[in-house]
Amino acid sequence: MSLPRRAIITITSAHASLMPGEDGKPAHTTGVFIGEALHPYNVFTAAGFEVDIVSEEGRWSEDWLSLQPGFLSEEERRQYDDKTSEFRKKLDLNLKPGDVDAEKYGIFFASAGHAALIDYPTASGLKKIASSIWERGGVVSAVCHGAAIFPGIIDSATGKSIIAGRTITGFTTEGEDVMKVTDVLRSWGKPLVDEWAEQLGAKYDRPDDVWGDFHVTDGRIVTGTNPQSATSTAKEVVKVFEAL
Repeated sequence: MSLPRRAIITITSAHASLMPGEDGKPAHTTGVFIGEALHPYNVFTAAGFEVDIVSEEGRWSEDWLSLQPGFLSEEERRQYDDKTSEFRKKLDLNLKPGDVDAEKYGIFFASAGHAALIDYPTASGLKKIASSIWERGGVVSAVCHGAAIFPGIIDSATGKSIIAGRTITGFTTEGEDVMKVTDVLRSWGKPLVDEWAEQLGAKYDRPDDVWGDFHVTDGRIVTGTNPQSATSTAKEVVKVFEAL
């Protein structure tokens, strides 16, 4: 069966205070890490895919850090700020899982931001889309904290998580420590990416440099470590898709 040349990029609907302010208390807000959605969007559209952007609750807010210098080029920042750009129009449609037909897509890509740790583990609508794409032979992928989407995405052939027995990557716990946000994340009561991997029976791999561009391919599952890996991860997803 030929897979549709269409991709879904998921974004988090959650937001929370995360980055410490001048007084050391949580101040800056985490939400959608813009580059982790924009970079794959640009890769997929350049490769001829139609792309839709979907969140569990049909709402989103931007991650403060993702708009700081170094995470987006000048052109990418214009693309985000311009509400008439195709990317921004897709983002602002605020689609929910019920608004799309999962069978029309061949790629599932979970973008993130720390907030994904909050809603992705229980995002049943997004998981249903991922499961449909997986069962029809498509590619399921994630970058950074997007790997928090994997709990509950089950392979019907094994009855286990689709990442059980496979190798994945995602944002490192060391990176959380470097950012000085570990205590805040622990207060949310949610597992971190490497902990999800262990719970689901997957092997977790990572680069030596927490900010290094790094991705892992294991069959039809492609994962990237951090925002710096979003482009290379998406390019690898296209490569895997083309080989199906």
